Amino acid sequence: MDLGKYFAKANGTGILATADEEGNVDLAIYAKPVVVDRNTIAFVMRERLSHQNIEDNPKAAYMFIEKAGGKGLRLYLAMEREETNSSIVNKIIAEHPEICPAQDEANKYLVLFKVEKIRELVGEKTL
Repeated sequence: MDLGKYFAKANGTGILATADEEGNVDLAIYAKPVVVDRNTIAFVMRERLSHQNIEDNPKAAYMFIEKAGGKGLRLYLAMEREETNSSIVNKIIAEHPEICPAQDEANKYLVLFKVEKIRELVGEKTL
């Protein structure tokens, strides 16, 4: 599946699920990811619980629910690396202003994830 094309057209709400090293799960609303390549997506993350969880446990899931009619995707993810260089993070934010408010002064990280599996929002079908 071409995630770049999908997210360029899709409108809806994203939810990122992470867990700490003990398995305590957290959910957070997240913008659409930046699609890096066929198997890699990235999120700009602030210094909050989701980011801390990813440092403790590199597995995550992202659910995107389209505005229209029960469609969407579930992405199963594994963190590959994190970019802390503020000039790189700010460049990504400038190119994709919808992912993070520019006026937010909190520390930000560009976290890259390998997409391990893609499933439809509803059902068992793997894409």
